[in-house]
Amino acid sequence: MTPFTQTHQLDRESTFESNQSTLPSGELFFVSCYSDFEKLAHGPRGTEASSSIYVYRFHPSDGSMVLLNVSGDPDEVMNPAFTRLHPRFDVVYTCTEDISSEGKIIAYAIDSNGVLTKISEINAGGKSTCYLTIDNAQKNLLAVNYWDSTIVTIPISLETGEFTGPLNSVYDPKGGKALISAARKDGGVNHSNNDESTIKMRQADPHSHAIVLDPYFGRMAYVPCLGKDLIREFFYNAEKGCIDKEINSLPSGLSMNRPDGPRYVVFHPTFDIMYVVNELSSTVAVFSVNRKLLREMNADAKEGLCMDHFKGKSTLTLIQSIKVIPRAFPTKMNTCGRICVHASGRFVLVSNRGHQSIAVLRVKTKGLKRGQLELANYFHTRGETPRHFVFDSSGQFLLVANQDSDNISVFNFNQCNGDLKFTGNEYRVPSPNFVCSCPLNDDENTDLYEKEFEIETMIERQSDHSSSSSTGLELQLSEAKAEIFRLQQQLALVTPKVVC
Repeated sequence: MTPFTQTHQLDRESTFESNQSTLPSGELFFVSCYSDFEKLAHGPRGTEASSSIYVYRFHPSDGSMVLLNVSGDPDEVMNPAFTRLHPRFDVVYTCTEDISSEGKIIAYAIDSNGVLTKISEINAGGKSTCYLTIDNAQKNLLAVNYWDSTIVTIPISLETGEFTGPLNSVYDPKGGKALISAARKDGGVNHSNNDESTIKMRQADPHSHAIVLDPYFGRMAYVPCLGKDLIREFFYNAEKGCIDKEINSLPSGLSMNRPDGPRYVVFHPTFDIMYVVNELSSTVAVFSVNRKLLREMNADAKEGLCMDHFKGKSTLTLIQSIKVIPRAFPTKMNTCGRICVHASGRFVLVSNRGHQSIAVLRVKTKGLKRGQLELANYFHTRGETPRHFVFDSSGQFLLVANQDSDNISVFNFNQCNGDLKFTGNEYRVPSPNFVCSCPLNDDENTDLYEKEFEIETMIERQSDHSSSSSTGLELQLSEAKAEIFRLQQQLALVTPKVVC
């Protein structure tokens, strides 16, 4: 597969770009809320939601929203959290956080009026489900369960996006070992805290927090393990739809005296760079990505060769670690939440829970340090504990979910200098934990995806032919064409140029 599909999939809820003229009338936002604090590993301080899902229509003229739907009976969907929009269908997947029993993943069809229709549901195969990814072929959904660290794959329909069967696979990095720490309600610690006693108990176990496929071939699955301060590199068998084996693991940052606590990973849209937000050390680690090694893995996988000879080889090299809170602010009083790369590739944003801010980092675009970061500024989020934030489809507005003050704040984002300015738009929502952008598909977007798949098929055939004719130059040429196509699509979808 080409990078284009994965670029959209990696973070469609925040980086799906479209001209205002091609957007459906009023982009929708799917907001999930915590409804049962006792079932969580961490301890929110806001209000438990009596209805756990809110759907808003967004108005790009002024950054305002209107509420369309309040639903989500907590008995049916308790503590919905991470939500993923399907790349082609108007279907959203949301997962439940529950450390006392196995979670579930629910698929909803969503229409332009904010109406949600449940079309599918499946057991998540683990506790406290926290991240969802769709593979390049859109045949499988991959999910991570934070509490017991398991990784699962679930088949989905190419025609509807529904789940089509039981779990394809379950991978347990613990090797079946029982957890050492107890749940918070059973005398364990509050995972929201960053003090020494919490760290000691929380870091006693592995805690997988995300799973992201490489944006070039979709073969390497990167899993930040918050509990063990590692980035795990797994080979994803796209043909079988399963995690085959762990290829390598490496430290998630440079902290020596305190844990890093890697939470999320994101890729730069054009540079061979991956960013990791470290929740506990309040840092972002910058890794260069070895695309050549990924290409070799992809070629061998296509030939059906055993991947054991890649074991111990890493596709990542740590090149920078940068603090995202002021040095005078105590690290133990903050944990980082979300990380996001703006679709322009010029800025990386991180939320600080405790410092109550969004840190805006500028991406260096030239020279040997291309892809590395420098601090631009901090901006208060107009609330407490910014667990999640998301850009609208234009990239001009930022919506921040302040979990512990029960509100969503909307900011203007200056795409020239990275400044945030509060719009005055604020919405009362109980314990919001995730905001998913839903630019619903129209006929034009559907045609775009169909053309994309046609071109991907053509390029894959070219790559297969190149391999069989043993000429690496042709393979590189086809990959270059794919990269050019991806960049052309990004340019076509980017908002009108801003005069700086």
